[in-house]
Amino acid sequence: MNTNTLITTSTSLQGYKIVKQLGLVRGITVRSRSVFGNIAGIFMTLFGGKSTIYTELCEKAREEALQLMILHARELGANAVICMRYDANDVRSGLTEVLAYGTAVVAEEIF
Repeated sequence: MNTNTLITTSTSLQGYKIVKQLGLVRGITVRSRSVFGNIAGIFMTLFGGKSTIYTELCEKAREEALQLMILHARELGANAVICMRYDANDVRSGLTEVLAYGTAVVAEEIF
């Protein structure tokens, strides 16, 4: 989905000129792990090592939030997002909000 949208954590895009700022864009998702996933995660925690179940959950949540942010930017007419960041908060026990946000811009390639 991200093939036409430039995204950077920086305030600029090398090789591009920002010609218009369109404002804040965000993508928000709230995720939880199933009871079975939590049980498996607890066992992985007890034995140590990488918790692949929770890693996958976090990665899926970040990707979903990112894609929602890109969709929001495209709805505003942007072809890029600068100053992109992630944030996460517990909504309640077992529920986590993941937020992707940045500034939507129109950028033109410098030749």
